[in-house]
Amino acid sequence: MPHSLIVSNLVKRFGDGSNAFTAVRGISFNVEAGSTCALLGGNGAGKTTTISMLLGLLDLSSGSITALGHAIPRERHAVLGRMNLTSPYVDLPKRLTTHENLTVFGKLYGVKNLRQRIAQLVEELSLAPLLHKHYGTLSAGQRTRVSLAKALINEPALLFLDEPTASLDPDVADTVRAHLLAYQARTGATFVLASHHMGEVERMAHQVLMLRAGEIVDRGTPDELVARHGRANMEEVFLKVAREQSEAVAA
Repeated sequence: MPHSLIVSNLVKRFGDGSNAFTAVRGISFNVEAGSTCALLGGNGAGKTTTISMLLGLLDLSSGSITALGHAIPRERHAVLGRMNLTSPYVDLPKRLTTHENLTVFGKLYGVKNLRQRIAQLVEELSLAPLLHKHYGTLSAGQRTRVSLAKALINEPALLFLDEPTASLDPDVADTVRAHLLAYQARTGATFVLASHHMGEVERMAHQVLMLRAGEIVDRGTPDELVARHGRANMEEVFLKVAREQSEAVAA
């Protein structure tokens, strides 16, 4: 099975001299095409920094990234059109309506038959009531759904999902997960998932990387990690690793 992502000895340092801080400390992993890799860890574990480097938004201090066969960030322009991101921490233009946002991003990605693609996403994600509302007036849950539609507008081969169901009601969140899994099955897309919802991780992830202080401290399938840590589910595994990080920082 080919790999959509190949990451080798990835390091990111911020600052110089006595103010230097290493956020990511030599991590390596591969993600098979068509699979989902979850990045888990407490605050400060290095998830956001890692995703930013994978997207080509941050330069690497050292190491290498190959995404969809191209070196990141040097060749990111060759693959950005086949990648996308959804995150509750990245707002869309607030003065544009949902329809205007999807139109703008669709044109930026060069989406063919854009009108039909928007109509398809509106139906699949139940966005019709939001279509002509300004993004800035939407609730947090509504923004999450619109941001997901933006992330799927170009039918990406590599999709980064940062808390993809944040602020959604449980039934809507379940529908969104089902939609993402159906999209992955239909297109063979690869997902990189960062989530604090461990049920989501158990349902979607084929591989989990447990991060602590910028290092991968464990990896495996959700079932393998649950068994290895002697816990009942991924929620308990996550809490165990996060508390170990807090204790290490305190020490």
